[in-house]
Amino acid sequence: MSGGKPRDPKTKDKAAVMNWIRRNSPTREELLASRFIKPFAHRVAHSHLWRFTRTSVPRGAALGLFVGIFFLIPGVQILGVALLALPFRANIPIGAAMTFLSNPVTTPFIIIASVWLGDWLFGLHANSATFSAMIEHGASAGEWVRWVFSDAAPAMLAGLFVISIVSAALGYILASIFWDNWIRLRWRRKLARARDQRHEASTSDTAAG
Repeated sequence: MSGGKPRDPKTKDKAAVMNWIRRNSPTREELLASRFIKPFAHRVAHSHLWRFTRTSVPRGAALGLFVGIFFLIPGVQILGVALLALPFRANIPIGAAMTFLSNPVTTPFIIIASVWLGDWLFGLHANSATFSAMIEHGASAGEWVRWVFSDAAPAMLAGLFVISIVSAALGYILASIFWDNWIRLRWRRKLARARDQRHEASTSDTAAG
């Protein structure tokens, strides 16, 4: 049986989030090696775009969610984050990782929600009868693409914009809360280790005396 203290479940959750971000974030070298990024390497290479700070992390989360949802094209998403990170002073690794929340599994749901939302909010009639008929007869991927970029295009773009803005705002708030808690947790762990070290040193001095 280990004599160490059991880890706080919250600590495990936060560590899991940070590990996920590291796995899904390109390194600076990987990003600068991309043929799409090379023409803009002088903009992307700034060190402050790769620092994890109280302001850059929430901005990176917000930027990544906005770009990842509004631009549903995989290569364009990371390029967009990299180019917009400088004016917004956002963290590139966080932004790049957030774009992966729109993926082949979630994209169909995002498109359906954006079409419905654009239709509902702005009256951009996306021919919902066609939508229902396509579901009933099991339309092919090509038919869905043609429908999205014809009848549904205005409603989809309007809905995507709204969902992107709301997601970015929520992402900013949640990332701010998470980052503040993460920093406090790290300080508490440092202080706890320092107390343990002082206690061990005091115990050793007492035993030696």
